[in-house]
Amino acid sequence: MSPESKKLFNIIILGVSFMFIFTAFQTCGNIAQTVITNLNNTDFHGSGYTSMAIIYGVFSASNLVSPSVVAIVGPQLSMVVSGIFYSLYIAVFIQPATWAFYTASVFIGIAAAVLWTAQGNCLTVNSDENTIGRNSGVFWALLQSSLFFGNLYIYFAWQGKTHISESDRRTVFIALTVISLVGTVLFFLIRKREDTKAPGEEDSTNEILGDSSSAENKMTRAVAAFKKSIKLSFTKEIMLLSVTTAYTGLELTFFSGVYGTCIGAVNRFGSEEKSLIGLSGIFIGVGEILGGGLFGLLSKNNRFGRNPVVMLGMVVHFIAFYLIFFNMPNDAPIAPMRGTDDVAYMIPSKEVAIFCSFLLGLGDSCFNTQLLSILGFLYSEDSAPAFAIFKFVQSICAAVAYFYSNYFLLQWQLLIMVAVGFFGTITFFTVEWEAAAALAARGSDYSSI
Repeated sequence: MSPESKKLFNIIILGVSFMFIFTAFQTCGNIAQTVITNLNNTDFHGSGYTSMAIIYGVFSASNLVSPSVVAIVGPQLSMVVSGIFYSLYIAVFIQPATWAFYTASVFIGIAAAVLWTAQGNCLTVNSDENTIGRNSGVFWALLQSSLFFGNLYIYFAWQGKTHISESDRRTVFIALTVISLVGTVLFFLIRKREDTKAPGEEDSTNEILGDSSSAENKMTRAVAAFKKSIKLSFTKEIMLLSVTTAYTGLELTFFSGVYGTCIGAVNRFGSEEKSLIGLSGIFIGVGEILGGGLFGLLSKNNRFGRNPVVMLGMVVHFIAFYLIFFNMPNDAPIAPMRGTDDVAYMIPSKEVAIFCSFLLGLGDSCFNTQLLSILGFLYSEDSAPAFAIFKFVQSICAAVAYFYSNYFLLQWQLLIMVAVGFFGTITFFTVEWEAAAALAARGSDYSSI
């Protein structure tokens, strides 16, 4: 197998592993609040929104040290251990206890920071400036396939159900725990970095995450990784991209947790309201897969760079927000267990609701594939700190969004996303134009990025 084939193999295994883990975790997140609402008349008194706020709050703080952890442990083992913690969090729902639920939320926040930092490193090490766009798209399409499979099961299993029984819950979460463990084991198939280098290739990429046999001791590399993270945080490019990243955190919270809860709370959807949560997740996944695959395949022939894709993402999301505003009752995100009988500016339409799910997924893939691509391109030698900062900003904004989702009506949540999304698009454009100018100065073809 040629070095390039080995690198592509690593990207595919990375994507498939994440697909299994996030089939479990994203399905869990999508149905958590609905399941918990059905538990709150028992001894369990947790909140899905509060759990997600804890996860993303700890996630954001942990990103400050995750490059150091990956430098010491190595990317592969970091992903394996993190995957185990994801599985433990999902397993808590088999027999929920409030203390275990919130404790697991803390641990998965730490694990998520390590997992995504290691993922960014693995993606960058196995890419160059000519393949980073393709590899980002391939990884994203495989990752977001997770939304399709888990939610397809939820749709059929919960068809016609207005109450989620204990047996229903246990069956779903045992299956999700096993699926997460399968994805964790698959990380062992990723070829180590020395196996993917071409003969004579310089060992310059991601020096801080090099081979464990390096003369530089692990603690020195860990300190170097931390210092690089702090230094990169204050660069102009990172600060501008942080606005775009902040938007992806807000809309991540909305499509992965809030929107499914809104659909499940609309009583006018009748007996289908719970199964529609699964169908919504499926169509979010279809949008994500279509976007990731399309932008990955077209990246080699895109002579206009990343900006048109990000512009498409903004337009698609704004259309979705407008339709959701008209279709969904304002109190849907915070409705009680009995749901809401309110209407917005039209009689709630299941077709419009599901179409908006597709638009949310498509727009999200536009932003995330291009952020992964530009970070891998700009910081090919500092990928772990750069991706750690990316996840730090994204996760802290997701935590804030999950916190205010407990209190804000739908209209205010949509307004916040519109404002941040607009400015995030502008700042991304600025960085992309500067990257294009730098590339032109080097005499490279802009269409290759």
